[in-house]
Amino acid sequence: MNTTLKTMIEHWQYIAPIVQRPENEKDYESLVSHLDTLLDMVGDNDRHPLAGLVDIISDQISVYEAEHHKPPVAMGVAALRFLMDEYGLTQSDFKKEIGSQGVVSEILNGHRKLNLKHIKKLAERFNLSPETFID
Repeated sequence: MNTTLKTMIEHWQYIAPIVQRPENEKDYESLVSHLDTLLDMVGDNDRHPLAGLVDIISDQISVYEAEHHKPPVAMGVAALRFLMDEYGLTQSDFKKEIGSQGVVSEILNGHRKLNLKHIKKLAERFNLSPETFID
């Protein structure tokens, strides 16, 4: 058995609660709190050693929210989703306009809002009026 796997197995009891899908609101709130802390540490640095953990937690939160939380979709976010579908873009395609995949995920899931900087850059990228992305 390789050393990395052996170390992970030894520490799994501490890792598992953070990477598993939340089963209830308490688990969900805990994961959101962990994600906020990690995003403060990682920022927009996709090469940060914890960037992969941010992605895993974001994915688990997204799955839970899709099943349990149906937030109202803001018009700016709806426009962004539409453009992503139309152009075949992914969350990581918006590093210049918004930031890391984790930040884009939070915006798409209603945890953050598009700010003025994001709106201006998205409008420029798609050659649209900034009003397209304002709620």
